[in-house]
Order: sequence, then C-alpha cells, then structure tokens
Amino acid sequence: MSLSILNNIPALAAQNDLQTTQSSLQQTLLQMASGQRINSGADDAAGLAIANGLQANITALNQSSMNANDGIGALQVADGALGQVTNLLNRAVTLATESATGTVSDSQRTAIDTEYTAIKNEIDQIGQNTTFNSTSVFTASTTSIFMSDSVANSIIGVTVGSLSSNGLSLDSTDLSSASDAQTALSAINAAITQVAGTRGTIGASINRLQAASNVITTQVQNLSSAEDSIMGANMATEVSNLSKFSILDQTGIAALAQANSVQQNILQLLR
Repeated sequence: MSLSILNNIPALAAQNDLQTTQSSLQQTLLQMASGQRINSGADDAAGLAIANGLQANITALNQSSMNANDGIGALQVADGALGQVTNLLNRAVTLATESATGTVSDSQRTAIDTEYTAIKNEIDQIGQNTTFNSTSVFTASTTSIFMSDSVANSIIGVTVGSLSSNGLSLDSTDLSSASDAQTALSAINAAITQVAGTRGTIGASINRLQAASNVITTQVQNLSSAEDSIMGANMATEVSNLSKFSILDQTGIAALAQANSVQQNILQLLR
C-alpha cells in the first residue's frame, strides 16, 4: 500500500458514511419530535398524497356531521314548539266542548271565545317566532342538509309544513255559539291530527339524520386509522433507530478522526 497525501481515501469514506448516518439520525429525531413518519414530500411522496386525500375526506365528514347535528337541533326545536301547540289545541278542545253545551250563557261563551282567540294568536306567534340560528323553523320550503362522504356527496331534504292557525284551518272558527263551537271542535281535532302527523315526520327526519351522523362517525374513525397508519411514526422502531444511529454517529466520528490521524504518520518519514 503506497503512502499519499493527495487524497485521504479512508477519511473520505468515513466522512461519507458519517454524513449518511447523521442524515438518518436527524430524520429519526424529526419523526420522534413530530410523531409523523412523513414530514415532507421527500419522505414518501405517494404516501403523503394519499394521506392528504384522507385528511380532506375527514375534514368534509366532520363538517357533514356538524351539518347533521344542526339539522337535528332545528328539528328538535320544531318538535318542541309543536308539542306546545298540541297543548294549546288540547285546551281549545276543552273550550269548544264547553261552549257547545246548552248550559253556557252568552257572556260565558264570549269569555270562552276570547280565550280561544288568544290560543289561535299564540299558535301564530309560535309559527312566526320559532327560530334556529336566526332562521325561521316553520317554513313552507325544504331545508337541505348537505352530507359529504368518502364516496359521494348527498343532500338530505327536511321539510317542516308552515305553522299558523290558517294552516291548521282554525282562523275562521270561533266559539261564539253552540253550533259554531261544534264546527270548531271538528276543526280542532283535525288540527291535532295534522300536528301529530307533522311531529311524526319530524321524528323520522331526526332519526334519519342521526343515522347518517352515526355512519359519518364510523367513516371518520376508519379514515383516521388509515391516515395514521400512513403518517404516524412507529415510535418503537424510531427509538431503536435513535440508539443505532447515535452509536454509528459516535463511531463514525471516531473513525474519521482515526483516518485523519493515519495520514499524519507520513510526517514521520520527514524526521
């Protein structure tokens, strides 16, 4: 083996290996600090693209779940309001039955009709003033609840038929006479049936949205698991790598120092 000072090949080899070791050590430390296996596109370009797509789906699904919960909230508000309307209508049945009897005086019927009119006005107030998130709950239009999943987007339409004494066919009824009270009683009973049907429709819509929300929750869980399997660092492996690369770093530095010291032996020939 010839002695040369032009190039220190062992030192170059040791330096090259040391740079590789230190790069791996830095990568391991970064993964341990971030908890992520992929911290840049250079780490795993294909994996990063897949993970980013999963993250977009998860974000859309989480918002869809919020949309569904908002829809459920609005429907629950409507159902609660209709429950109060049912109570009012039950009171109206009592008043109409009382007014229809022949033992009630005209002055008493006037007082009864006054309370009945107040009930109709209260129903109108409930229909006009019941809101959710500053939006009227009782509208004649269909409220669209947008739902996004990992396969396709869909819209669930929720309709709440408008609430008023006119809509319940009560606005033209009164209890001012026994015959009018009998007519009103039939209308009130029909209104009770109508409100009950609306509440049934609302209940079905609530169940549908809750089922959709449950499906979304499962999707989020599965997609999050898939994303974690791609992005998440295996901490057990990284701890093992940290120990390995730390030792290699120290031995590499020692080897480089030794390679540099060997070339110093050439000076011995000049003495």
